[in-house]
Amino acid sequence: MSTTGDKAKRATVAIGPLSVDGFQMPDGSYRMSITGTAESVSLTARNAFDFLRSKAAERLLGEVYTDSVSEVEVESDPDQARGQTRIQAIPLNIVSKYWLWQSYRGNKQAFALVDALLEETLERRFDDAFGVERSESDRNALLTQRLQVERDAAVDALAEPDINVERVARLEQQLRDAGIEPWQLPEVE
Repeated sequence: MSTTGDKAKRATVAIGPLSVDGFQMPDGSYRMSITGTAESVSLTARNAFDFLRSKAAERLLGEVYTDSVSEVEVESDPDQARGQTRIQAIPLNIVSKYWLWQSYRGNKQAFALVDALLEETLERRFDDAFGVERSESDRNALLTQRLQVERDAAVDALAEPDINVERVARLEQQLRDAGIEPWQLPEVE
């Protein structure tokens, strides 16, 4: 992890019904805390740290992977008596890969979030092409609605793989109970 002496600005970012702390670095780039990234999809910071040390992250992120986590000093907030002044932060491209990876692994909340954000991204480009203007509050209300619909759909869409995993586990156990090792090659006579 790299340490910087620069102070980042903190702002609350609305992502549909979620409110996350966003950080703007002195160079203008954006980051999220590892804790906020994981909590956005109902996981712990430990899960995000584990992802960042995994081979999956290395493959997904390539060269960007090196030193993706930085300790960031944050400007103090005059409205808060006490607040965290140092955070472990990651760039938004890492945040999106983490959410995508969690979606791939069956995290229904991550699936709904990634799907709704992807749809919003496409819609913004089409709105721009056709000259449609929407306020950020309208976009956020629409994103909130999409997240609810997508979360409900994700429960149904991701339930089938769960059922298949359960069936395979049950069949393997039945084979073991019958004295057969499920994945052992037969002996050649």
